[in-house]
Amino acid sequence: MPSSCDLLLHAACVVTQNTERATIENGTLAIDKGVIVALGPRPDIAPLWQGARELDLGNMLVLPGLVNAHTHAAMTFLRGLADDLPLMDWLAEHIFPVEQHLTPEIVEWSSLLGYAEMLRTGATACMDMYIIEEAVFRAADTAGLRCCGGEAVFAFPSASGPTPEHALELTRELAQRYRGHPRISVAVNPHSVYTTTPEILGRCRDLAEECGLPLHIHLAETASETAQCLARRGKRPLPYCRDLGLLTPNTTLAHAVDLTDEELDILAESGATPVHNPSSNMKLASGVARIPEMLRRNIPVGLGTDGAASNNRLNMFTEMGRAALLHKLSGNDPTTLPAALVLDMATLGGAAALHRPGLGSLTVGGPADLTALDLSAPNLQPLYAPVSHLVYAATGMEVGLTMVEGEILYHDGVFTRFDYSALCAAMRDVRDWVRRKAERG
Repeated sequence: MPSSCDLLLHAACVVTQNTERATIENGTLAIDKGVIVALGPRPDIAPLWQGARELDLGNMLVLPGLVNAHTHAAMTFLRGLADDLPLMDWLAEHIFPVEQHLTPEIVEWSSLLGYAEMLRTGATACMDMYIIEEAVFRAADTAGLRCCGGEAVFAFPSASGPTPEHALELTRELAQRYRGHPRISVAVNPHSVYTTTPEILGRCRDLAEECGLPLHIHLAETASETAQCLARRGKRPLPYCRDLGLLTPNTTLAHAVDLTDEELDILAESGATPVHNPSSNMKLASGVARIPEMLRRNIPVGLGTDGAASNNRLNMFTEMGRAALLHKLSGNDPTTLPAALVLDMATLGGAAALHRPGLGSLTVGGPADLTALDLSAPNLQPLYAPVSHLVYAATGMEVGLTMVEGEILYHDGVFTRFDYSALCAAMRDVRDWVRRKAERG
């Protein structure tokens, strides 16, 4: 007699991202209680399992859900507000002033829009940093994807509260509230070295150690950040954080652009995971992160979109394509960063950045977090090498299904957990609010 499962899923192609990086033609996944219980060629698997539901995706390609390893989901409300500016001017003159007036409602709606974009383009998990993070988590809980986040910690007041101590207390409360949540987890989020002090960073380190939480920080994003850190602290950003005890295997470093050879060695020894944000780095002219050198040192590297204010898209397919092409051009070598390594960054590297090793692959016993692309799209034909198509040809708009823990969250234009039309209407009101705040300065 066939074994029972909740869902039997069939597709023309399955890219597993397992240890062998196996690709299965005419594949089947048996999913039960959110976990993959069988995976293989359809003729081998289908006769052995009886699904309460059966879904034949036909000519689609299934792959692990992509992991957006560094983002600010709520910053969709600033998309297109202040483009074509350097990082420090962009932050100080356009972003921070508007953010001072944020409300929980605006953060929640804007985060939900960010999650809608991620689900629509195949991401099932993200590493988030923002203010009023409780509202970010409410949106994540509504959307259904996985989110690791926490309250951003600054040396100056934010819309969340007047002091860094307040932000740390909010992080502690979030950690208690979401302990054991299947999809939401908490990180300690000092914003950066230039918006904090050694004392604040030390308290962030202590809270992370006390509560067993990962630590997530923007670091070495630009040469100007390095110059500022040298002037104020007498050290470059990475050694500065190392000497404060912030670099551990539980640390995620967003950007990590301006690093020397010696600092790459320090990074490798620390076990911390850097996250590459090619679109944001290019748009802000922050520089080219030394990703090929990191990978040669066996440093796990995640891939992220950053926020929609410094990228304008939360689309991981865009990030994969740009990452591959940027480093080929920068290194003047077409063999640099091949498609398979870029897909690793968007899946397994992202799992490392979120400190969730079970994510980023489709394996028996692993979570049924996946997305599926329509191979009948003109830009995905003919099909010779699936991984090549995912990195170089796909746009993300071919995604027809996104699933977390066996639950379909997006399918053929429909978000299953929220009303997208109502969300769009709410965001029009948010846009009007932003315009008023921006005009008043």
